[in-house]
Amino acid sequence: MLKIEMDKQLGIVVLEPTGPLSKKDFIEVSKVVDPVIAEKGDLQGLIIHTKDFPGWDSFGALANHLKFVSNHHKNLSRIAVVTDSALGDFAEAIASHFVAAEIKHYPFDKLDSARHWIVDV
Repeated sequence: MLKIEMDKQLGIVVLEPTGPLSKKDFIEVSKVVDPVIAEKGDLQGLIIHTKDFPGWDSFGALANHLKFVSNHHKNLSRIAVVTDSALGDFAEAIASHFVAAEIKHYPFDKLDSARHWIVDV
């Protein structure tokens, strides 16, 4: 339920949930980003692109999400939350206190703006 796009050249991973997130989704994201981090060091950024946040399919999925954040937030410079959901405002205001990366919210139709912000370090 999660589309993963990794731009190795720019060091940006784009996550697009297509339904409730599962434990397996975060395992798959780790399989994609961990080798890039091992090879190149930190990533420029991560983009979460979803019209509306679909939530998690179980408590285990939420736990895996939190574990992923804990294990990877120090390897990211910037996180763009590109959504029309209230999640974007929450992430920008609250989550920024718990992660090392800079977080910015964009409306769903501003994916290109989010990409430009991430690479304009």
